[in-house]
Amino acid sequence: RGQMRVEISRLHERLGATMIYVTHDQTEAMTLGDRIVVMSDGEVQQIDIPQYLYDHPANKFVAGFIGSPQMNFLDGTVTEKNGKVAVRVGDTDIAIDPAKGKVLKDGGYMGKEVTIGVRPEDLYDTPEHLELYKDSKAKAKVAVRENLGAEIYLYTDFNGAQLTARVDPESKTQVGDEVELSFNPAKIHVFDNETGKAIE
Repeated sequence: RGQMRVEISRLHERLGATMIYVTHDQTEAMTLGDRIVVMSDGEVQQIDIPQYLYDHPANKFVAGFIGSPQMNFLDGTVTEKNGKVAVRVGDTDIAIDPAKGKVLKDGGYMGKEVTIGVRPEDLYDTPEHLELYKDSKAKAKVAVRENLGAEIYLYTDFNGAQLTARVDPESKTQVGDEVELSFNPAKIHVFDNETGKAIE
């Protein structure tokens, strides 16, 4: 399949023609497409270049479809912690980016239920990141550890939800450990629970 993607890309480059490629595989879409149309139930959800879809998904469906492993989703309530807007998940407050916090405040979301999304690569278990993002941390229990050589996937249980983290291969975290994970607040996506749309 990887070889076929390379061949299609070469063919597209050589012909210089517009090509429409239909796939259910987001990896194929991301690697082959100059522009991607994401559809669900016959309706267009978002049209954009691959990187913008990844960085700025229009709604929860697009956010979950683009990226592998899939984005983590957690339900919580918008609150305030140390003067920063945060989302409380269980008894844990996760501070979000100030600009997005202002949007939530101005939009009347304080005290309301929302869903936050964070990609596995935007979760960290290193002391440096735990200090850097000290207002955006959560403790979780490691259920599965996948060592892929260049990276490690930690599949953890947090507040009844699975939280997947893509961490450094030097990580010493093992199955059964309680691990503290820091969230990059600038990379936390917030979704309206009623519409599923991204709040930006």
